[in-house]
Amino acid sequence: MRVVIAGGHGKIALRLEQLLAANGDEAVGIIRNVDHATDLREVSAEPAVLDLENATVDEVAAVLSGADVAVFAAGAGPGSGIARKDTVDRAAAVLFAEAAERAGVRRYLQVSSMGAAGPIDEAAVGEVFAAYLRAKAAAEEDLRTRDLDWTILRPGRLTDEPGTGSVHLAESVPRADVPRDDVAAVLLELAADAVTAGRTLELTSGNTPIEEAIARL
Repeated sequence: MRVVIAGGHGKIALRLEQLLAANGDEAVGIIRNVDHATDLREVSAEPAVLDLENATVDEVAAVLSGADVAVFAAGAGPGSGIARKDTVDRAAAVLFAEAAERAGVRRYLQVSSMGAAGPIDEAAVGEVFAAYLRAKAAAEEDLRTRDLDWTILRPGRLTDEPGTGSVHLAESVPRADVPRDDVAAVLLELAADAVTAGRTLELTSGNTPIEEAIARL
């Protein structure tokens, strides 16, 4: 299958691209910085240089043309301000979903965040993180209105610890950490099967092997 990933140089995306290549699939990573193209090629992914904060729907749809799956894994990232939480975590997600509709790519995965369901305690998390969660929530709300086989994945706090291959995956789970390795592995399985279409799932580390956790859904 051909999978196009927004935020193609992100830590989750690079892991997913590597897994897709190992699985014999084709990964295309959308990147803003042409200097990141080498990193994608090192994990056998095809780079597509496009700035989702300034691109048109038609430009994004052209990259998505012929894809089997679209994955939105982009984010403004640590150190970015409130404005970019909106332009990347919300507006770019909306743009990517609209482009997937236009390109006829039905299977759509969106990486969101635990906490996006609210309520959001700005005093506890700070105004920038609160803006991030609101942007993720708005992107989720938009996606639910679209004619796509979408699944929203809300990971817990992301870590760079080695993946265990075992998770806690359900519509609601207690807050906890999850390695990026395991998030990428879950996305790989979700991409291959639309059984979770129309569902919003939370993900943390757990004791259930990934394939079994998805089968239980």
